[in-house]
Order: sequence, then C-alpha cells, then structure tokens
Amino acid sequence: MSGLAVGAVYALIGVTYNVMFSASRVMSFTAGQLGMLGGVLGAAFIGVLGLPAIVGFLLTLAACAAMGVLTEIIAVRPVLKSLEQHLYVLSTLALALMIQQFTAITWSTEPQPFPNLFGFQGGGMGDEKFWLPILACVAVVVGLEFLYRRTLIGRAFLAIAEDNFAARALGLPERNLRMTSYALAGVIGGLAGFASGQLFLAFFANGAMLNFYGFVPVALGGLGNNRGAIMGGLALGVFQQSANFLFGGVFAAVAVFSVFIVVLLLAPQGLFGAPPQRRV
Repeated sequence: MSGLAVGAVYALIGVTYNVMFSASRVMSFTAGQLGMLGGVLGAAFIGVLGLPAIVGFLLTLAACAAMGVLTEIIAVRPVLKSLEQHLYVLSTLALALMIQQFTAITWSTEPQPFPNLFGFQGGGMGDEKFWLPILACVAVVVGLEFLYRRTLIGRAFLAIAEDNFAARALGLPERNLRMTSYALAGVIGGLAGFASGQLFLAFFANGAMLNFYGFVPVALGGLGNNRGAIMGGLALGVFQQSANFLFGGVFAAVAVFSVFIVVLLLAPQGLFGAPPQRRV
C-alpha cells in the first residue's frame, strides 16, 4: 500500500509534467513545486486557519491553478518568443527555486503535520494516507480521459499538443489554451500534494523531491504519454518501497536509478513511448 500510494503521487507529478509539456513543448520544473504547494496550502488552510476540509481543498486547488498560470506567464511565454528555447531549463528552474525559498520563509523550514481529513487511521489499507493518493490518481485518470475524448476543449488541447502551428492556423486560441493547460496542470499537481499531505507532511523541500522522482515516470512512460506516466509512477513507487525495505537508506535510491538507467538504455523513448520518426 505504501508503494502504491507513493507511486500514485509520482504518477500525478509525471502527468503534471506532461500536461504542461503538451501545450508548450516546455518541460517545466515547477511541477514538483505545485505538489509541494498542495500539501503546504492544504495544511495552512485547514490546520492553521481552521477552514472546513472542502473549503481548504478548493482554495488549495485554486491557488495551485493560479500558480500554474503564473508559471506560463513568467517562465514559459517569454522563452517561447526566443530562438534559444532551451532557456526554459533556467527560467522554470529559477521560478521553482523562488517558490521553494518563499515557502520556506513564510511557512517553515521544518516538516509540519497535515490534518486528518476523514478520521481513518491506524495503518494498513484503511489508513487514508495510503488510499487518498490512489483515489486522487484514479480521479485524474478518469477526468483526463473524459476531458480529452468527450469535450471540445479537450480535443483542442490534443490539437495543440499534436501541432501547435497547424492548430493556430485553424484559428484555435493557442495562448489561451496554453494558459488553461497550465492551470489544469496546477490543479493536478495541487491535488497530488493535498492527497499525499499525511504521507509526505507539509514540507517545503518536498518540491525538489517530487521534481526529481516525478520526472522518472515521464522518462519511463514516454514524454507526453499520460498512461505511461501513470504506469511508470506506480511501478517506481512499488519498486522504491521494496528497495527501501530490502536495502534501506541511500542504497534504495541507487537501486531505483540503476534500474532507471538500464530501462532507458534498452528503450530510450520510454517503455510506452513511440520511437521518433523522421522523414527522408
């Protein structure tokens, strides 16, 4: 259960990466910070301010959506106008570090407890800290499938992801769709952090950890492949917790990334990604 719960969080951060990348072709390194903010803001709204859980949940998602839009405006849009588009590595990373340091200054540099939401504790499958991330992951999978396949705006997202130049030529509002996509990514990242608050606590350093481990499912599943990110994230979580049980400490991370390197050597495009095609 611990492995599946942790893997579900990694998978959601991987989906956050993918949603931002699909709309802009920019790998934004604020994905993990959105997850971190989901936990910190949830703890602040519910635990500190004493708001009802549903109100704190909605405010957390709204704040993370706003941060997603701010990421697009500050760190992504200026880079898209530049010929040197690889500069997004610096712009999004700089914004991620600013978010992390601001959170540390205004919140705390120590892990803070996340409030219990439903009263289900005691360990095992009944503990909400295990099934809440899994439930959030299932909700995101079902929601994205419905959005992309059953709604007009979802089809517009797919068009932008497939070929933004052609979509723009057909009259689709590329900028507005990109901002909406980043807001959606903020909601997914915030949901991941909120659902895993009891598992990871409300801690400013969770952003860097989620950035790191959330990128692995993207690489394993194939860039832009949400289903692959879900499968890769769950597999990573189970393997990481198993390695932690067998080896413990730093050796668990060594085992995880040894397997990661082997997989990428055998399948550079990811386990579920399609090999790149080039016209000749």
